Amino acid sequence: MNMLLTCVRMEWKKLRRSRLWLVMAAVPLLPAFMGTGNYLNNLGILKSEWYSLWTQLSLFYANFFYGPLIALYCSYIWRVEHLNHNWNSLMTMPVPVRNVFLGKLFPALVCTFLLQGWMGVLLIVCGKYAGLSGMPSAQILLWLLRGTAGGMVIASLQLLLSMVIRSFAAPIALALLGSVVGLFASNAGCGLLWPYSLMLEGMNANRSEDMVSSGADFAAGVLCFLLLFVTMGVLILKKRDVRTGG
Repeated sequence: MNMLLTCVRMEWKKLRRSRLWLVMAAVPLLPAFMGTGNYLNNLGILKSEWYSLWTQLSLFYANFFYGPLIALYCSYIWRVEHLNHNWNSLMTMPVPVRNVFLGKLFPALVCTFLLQGWMGVLLIVCGKYAGLSGMPSAQILLWLLRGTAGGMVIASLQLLLSMVIRSFAAPIALALLGSVVGLFASNAGCGLLWPYSLMLEGMNANRSEDMVSSGADFAAGVLCFLLLFVTMGVLILKKRDVRTGG
């Protein structure tokens, strides 16, 4: 456990020196602005107040921003290894390889949680700006939490992709593509079989009625994908060539 905490602390040091948090805070303002504008321009048909506002914010945020933002974070986590070619240093650290991967994954999971929390704050701010009374319902808060669980799956997958793909931008593009495909998969009724769909369905993106018919099936999907991607990440990292960096 102490070794894992050491790895986590090393990753946090990288983040403290970066301006990544400013990007993570600023980018969600775009879907909040776009969704609120959509809501205010369609008040004639969007009559469910907080639920209607959530459908508009989540339409843009879940489909086009949340996945790529997580991917951006994961690409940055591996950027030092790819740019400085310090795989030798990484792989010869006196810690188990699984702790190296998990040490990078934990801050990524925290990132997914903070992004959802920030979106919850923006939902309230946008709702008050739009003149809505009261506060969002507990059901919408549940959707945010479920979206966080789906975001953790994306974080584990994107961390894996960013580890094996040297390009900084390519994994981010794949996250955007995966989210768009996830929308089609959800509409086709097979969302639990596509990792990016779990995030969309968890957040109930662009829907006022709950897309998740079985919480147990959703939780099982999240757990299975999370274990799959973490296991793949650790196994691939174990096979990296220490001399060449893969």
